[in-house]
Amino acid sequence: MQIRKFIISLVLLVVVKSYGQELNLPVFTQYLADNNFVLSPTFAGIGDNVKLRVNGFTQWVGINDAPDNQSFYGDVRIGDRTGTGLSVYNDRNGNTLQAGFKISFAHHIILDYYSKQYLSFGLSYNLNSFKINIHNFEGGYENPALDPFVTDDRRTTNHNFDVGLLYRNKGFFLSFNANNILPKDIDEAIRTLEPNLLLNYQIYSGITFGKKYGKVEFEPSVYYQMFSSDRRSSTDLNFKVRKYSRGEDYIWGGVSYRFLNDQLLKPLGIGPMVGFQKKMFYFGYAYQITTNELAAYNSGTHSITLGINFLQGISNCPCTQSPIH
Repeated sequence: MQIRKFIISLVLLVVVKSYGQELNLPVFTQYLADNNFVLSPTFAGIGDNVKLRVNGFTQWVGINDAPDNQSFYGDVRIGDRTGTGLSVYNDRNGNTLQAGFKISFAHHIILDYYSKQYLSFGLSYNLNSFKINIHNFEGGYENPALDPFVTDDRRTTNHNFDVGLLYRNKGFFLSFNANNILPKDIDEAIRTLEPNLLLNYQIYSGITFGKKYGKVEFEPSVYYQMFSSDRRSSTDLNFKVRKYSRGEDYIWGGVSYRFLNDQLLKPLGIGPMVGFQKKMFYFGYAYQITTNELAAYNSGTHSITLGINFLQGISNCPCTQSPIH
């Protein structure tokens, strides 16, 4: 009975992930590794440097063909008030594969110089390639012949756009993003169950405060995502602490609590995080504890972020300064 429950749970999770895989870039806790650009193009160019991040996470370690993702994020200032960025990713979930990239632009303006209020606009162009790897399909004893309609990898390439808006006031930030604003063309003759409405909305907000006396910063934040196709939504509740040593060097730790919005007390996962920045180098690690029935069959989800910050001081415009001191 327990094995049967496990199989049913795994199938449901894989189905949900497969249908959701094209809806958005997979987001674990990479954005909490001091890299808000993961979530929104509006953060491109914020920070007095060039920021590069490489992320990798493996979900449900111990389960064969569990979701696995690698990604690269980089953003840089162009002039005083404009930023651009690039993200590239590769994602595997069993026999479904997707890869793609985003090219992002952001413009930052000063609402009020003395109270440090800024407004940013962002736009991303997305290209996503999705396919099914049929080479690993096996019919088995009961079904030795595969479906005759499955004759290729069903590869598709989709083009789309994201738009975003970001408001900042000192250490406070509030970001709104609409991802995949265009519907997707689908050949109804062969892909009748695939959703063509990929639009989803994201709200990310938080505040950075502290450091004035004890060189310690605190950053509570919340991340909300809602899919327009079926109105399902989830929320991350996050809390981070940074302890500075000398200059811009610091160590940090935090935790993330993710849940479906109709199941507040039944988290999808709880993720402790740690990391540090030493001169131009950055490191972050996050571990997500599985809280559902899959917990007995895997050792959790692991995420690692490596980064480099360089070319400090490329702009003195206050609207592109990072809230991280």
